Amino acid sequence: MSRLQSRFEQLKKDNKTALISYITAGDPEPWVTVPMLHALVEAGADVLELGVPFSDPMADGPVIQKACERALKNKTNIHTVLEMVASFREKDTTTPIVLMGYANPIESMGYQNFAEQAQPAGVDGVLTVDLPPEESDNFLPILKAHNIDTIYLVAPTTTDERMAMIAQHASGFIYYVSIKGVTGSAEIDVSAVAEKLAILRDKTDLPIGVGFGIRDGASAAKVSEIADAVVVGSTLVRCIEENTDNAEVLPELVSELLFDMKRAITARDEQK
Repeated sequence: MSRLQSRFEQLKKDNKTALISYITAGDPEPWVTVPMLHALVEAGADVLELGVPFSDPMADGPVIQKACERALKNKTNIHTVLEMVASFREKDTTTPIVLMGYANPIESMGYQNFAEQAQPAGVDGVLTVDLPPEESDNFLPILKAHNIDTIYLVAPTTTDERMAMIAQHASGFIYYVSIKGVTGSAEIDVSAVAEKLAILRDKTDLPIGVGFGIRDGASAAKVSEIADAVVVGSTLVRCIEENTDNAEVLPELVSELLFDMKRAITARDEQK
């Protein structure tokens, strides 16, 4: 059983909604990434998403685009990201880590080489935005052989037929994009998301995480009513951007932000 499956099964048993946090590896300085990951876990993150910086992050809005630019200036690449994961695993062997990014860095390593290095480093899942199931025939079996889950995106515009196809190939969880647009770009229409999740749940037993547009405790709590996981990214990365010259305080700052969301989600879970 993968760490992702184990974590989601335990949360379901406890009637709790998962909180998934995202930061970009190497932003604003490589040395602070691992301390921030540990701080996010202490604040209540159940799953960690670690962004692999890329020069053209097409699904991401300006906040995460700038984070990728800062990380790339620090010479952060797929190899250093795997080193960060391995460093994190020296103290935390249980919290699932999902790498989120784009196909180019992985393809530059080669699928087999990537998987052979990612598994022992402690990577549990991969979300590759521009590598859909239709183009993953060579990638999926390699990841599966190394016990690495493949997470796919479902958008508001995804057809019922394509939802079913994605559900057949996905593992770990499915990431539902709550808005039409890039990360951090709009408010969430929770009722519209709920309608889509009902359709998606008819096609899969996997947990469904909802992200994009979750900015505070109130929006996180609303999403927790309808989703198995709440994904928070741009709000944390914006905090990092505002404190790039004071990196030593970032673990505490991102922890405080996430803790407020965790508290709101927990309060809503207790009312279920």
